[in-house]
Amino acid sequence: MTITGTYVPSPSNWVRQQVETIEETGTTRSVDIMGLQVVLLTMNGVTGSVRKVPLMRVEHEGVYAAVASKGGAPEHPKWYANLLKNPVLEVQDGDRTWVAKARELEGSERDAWWPRCVEAFPNYAEYQTNTDRLIPVFVLEPFDAS
Repeated sequence: MTITGTYVPSPSNWVRQQVETIEETGTTRSVDIMGLQVVLLTMNGVTGSVRKVPLMRVEHEGVYAAVASKGGAPEHPKWYANLLKNPVLEVQDGDRTWVAKARELEGSERDAWWPRCVEAFPNYAEYQTNTDRLIPVFVLEPFDAS
């Protein structure tokens, strides 16, 4: 399975530049956020267009997470709604790409993942204190369409 549709670059300059660099080099190792590794998520947006977003690399025992922090802003990032509507996506870590299905975590499962997220990117702890919303965490589980 692949994500289909027309790619619409992000209106955010830094996101657009990072995606372009990853596509030119073929690896997420060619970019970083604050010196830390990222993964690239490719998904269908709520309008059906293809959207791409680099996020902090949060991995635990081969399973990845996506943190919808938006820097602690009062609202979720736009990609949050994309994953709710279209949870099947492509994940790229380094030069490896696979299909995954996003599942938003709740309760004790989220509580178990949150420290892992903060360990991968300590700023998440501060971002949570800057907003009244509970920052969503998705796990990106391998997806087999067969």
